[in-house]
Amino acid sequence: MTATSPRTAVTVRVPAKVNVQLAVGEVRPDGFHDLANVFLAVGLYDEVTATPADALRVTCEGPDAAQVPLDRTNLAARAAELLAARHGREPAVHLHIAKDIPVAGGMAGGSADAAAALVACDALWGTGASRAELLALCAELGSDVPFSLLGGAALGTGRGERLRHLEVGGTFTWVFAAADGGLSTPAVYREFDRLTAGTDIPLPHAVPELLDALYTGDAVALAAHLENDLQPAALSLMPSLADTLAVGREAGALAALVSGSGPTTAFLVKDEESAGVVTEALRATGRCRTVRTATSPVPGATVLPRPAES
Repeated sequence: MTATSPRTAVTVRVPAKVNVQLAVGEVRPDGFHDLANVFLAVGLYDEVTATPADALRVTCEGPDAAQVPLDRTNLAARAAELLAARHGREPAVHLHIAKDIPVAGGMAGGSADAAAALVACDALWGTGASRAELLALCAELGSDVPFSLLGGAALGTGRGERLRHLEVGGTFTWVFAAADGGLSTPAVYREFDRLTAGTDIPLPHAVPELLDALYTGDAVALAAHLENDLQPAALSLMPSLADTLAVGREAGALAALVSGSGPTTAFLVKDEESAGVVTEALRATGRCRTVRTATSPVPGATVLPRPAES
């Protein structure tokens, strides 16, 4: 990005993600796991608006807003501090998060906000950070943050932060059901470690047939290869998710899986008509806090036009 004159307010829209493959290796000495993580950005969005302030401040509105920390533990706040420190300035900014991605739902809502905050503060302050610098800062903040910046589709390796862009040959339609309550990502990984203790865990790798299905835009082929190694751990911690997955499959979803560390469940469907049938079946259970339809892939963190530019 090139340096620009500072702006008075910058709003960045950033998507949620679904993992169409999440292969998890053994725990590493640093406490992380090696992953083969195939991300798709989906059309559920948070918006982060950065405006000048005397000191760093975070506010939030929207579904689940009460669950979002407003202190410096918030990843968006940490992103602003990190960018400011790199450019020798104070993180004097008000970050307002308009939340629509489920909180603690396995769809990278916090990571998305961090990526959006980096892009918004860069534009607000006119720091002129390059794409490479922003991606490096994203990787410092968390494993999913770089993909929230990139969007589209990508294969993440290492702990998920090393990304390779993937070509996608079509549009995929999803239904997402948010369960009551959340699951902590560290807790799910601990449960994965407990469930796999004493077993041989293979090195994680992307499934070639799944990558081919993305490339050709073949939803039926993609459905045949969806996998999430964290799903047994999520189901162990929240057994009711198994019933939700079964309802979606019985209603005609091509495939169903827990999204990332959960507890949001993701249902790949044939088309919008099928999405409607699956949505109604899930809502009828009374077990889902929200049920949403979205398509993928979509772009990553994007600065929205100023009102005068729209």
